[in-house]
Amino acid sequence: MRVTLSAAVTADGYMDDDSPRRLIISTPGDWEEVYRLRAAHDAILAGAETLRRDDPSLLVRDQAARARRVQAGLKPDIAKVTLTRSGGLSPRLRFFTAGDADRYVFSPGEITGLQNIATVISTSEAITAKYIVTELEKRGIERLMVEGGAEVLRMFLDEGMADTLRLAVNPRLRLGGRGGASLDAAPLQSIPHTCEQVDGMEVTTYTLHPDTTGEDLRYLRMAVDEGRKCTPSPTSYCVGAVVATADGRIFAGYTHETSATHHAEQEAIAKALAAGAVLRGAAMYSSMEPCSRRASEPESCTQLIIRHGFARAAFALYEPDCFVCCRGALTLREAGVDVRAYPALAGGVWEANAHLKR
Repeated sequence: MRVTLSAAVTADGYMDDDSPRRLIISTPGDWEEVYRLRAAHDAILAGAETLRRDDPSLLVRDQAARARRVQAGLKPDIAKVTLTRSGGLSPRLRFFTAGDADRYVFSPGEITGLQNIATVISTSEAITAKYIVTELEKRGIERLMVEGGAEVLRMFLDEGMADTLRLAVNPRLRLGGRGGASLDAAPLQSIPHTCEQVDGMEVTTYTLHPDTTGEDLRYLRMAVDEGRKCTPSPTSYCVGAVVATADGRIFAGYTHETSATHHAEQEAIAKALAAGAVLRGAAMYSSMEPCSRRASEPESCTQLIIRHGFARAAFALYEPDCFVCCRGALTLREAGVDVRAYPALAGGVWEANAHLKR
């Protein structure tokens, strides 16, 4: 998933003031740019406090973009996402009542009263940016825009789960002692960025993680092709894997290539180690999400990837809940591995696994 953060702040760095009313920081022209950027995403996220305070509708305002989405068989509005610790969200909020969009609510506990108007994703674990991204990816979200509030934006930044930050500063607006939540961009100044003027706003776009989509798709196609070499088995998936080391060496493998208990990632890692390759900082490309639990080997593929110090992992298809309930992507993210999912290639993975029912 690619994640874009968007925020507007005053000249002294505040996102809102200490009054109960909504503070308008952006100019009309800047809002138009934000609306266009919003339309280029699959979902938009705002925290529960922002919903209660500002009651935003979070709609796609660009009529041409809405028409293109409908023409593509999608709902006119992108999916709406929020997270709440208390569960105290009124169903009368415009998040729920405005527009035609899928709606997701993340909560650490069960919520009553919203099940008929939103998909409630509850967990006994802490809600983190890594958890949110993983669960939304499983539901087909590939591009997420996060618009606030400050605590939510900082969560994505602190966890390293943002790829781009669009920060718009209104140089004519200062709050001084009346400021509320703030967003300090000073630590980002060494990060690659571009600057522009938009209707009186000073807009800086920070590239927190470069877009590796082209490279990822090239190696993932190789991994999907490796998966086609597997001998179908009723007790395992046909998976292919490619290891790309930091110095440019490539090693490929597929499920059960040399052993009846080896997964594809094991096969590719074993070849790399036999060739004396350094795996720290390498990238693992798997046609399917690396496993997180197994009985036939002492380590799961996820544990192998973490132990050998891989920096990145990409896959085409989240593992279905068939043999086990896999949490490979989340485990890798929690260990600091940059994880990317590319469902556009999932069809080839299903073709290799036609012997198993979906």
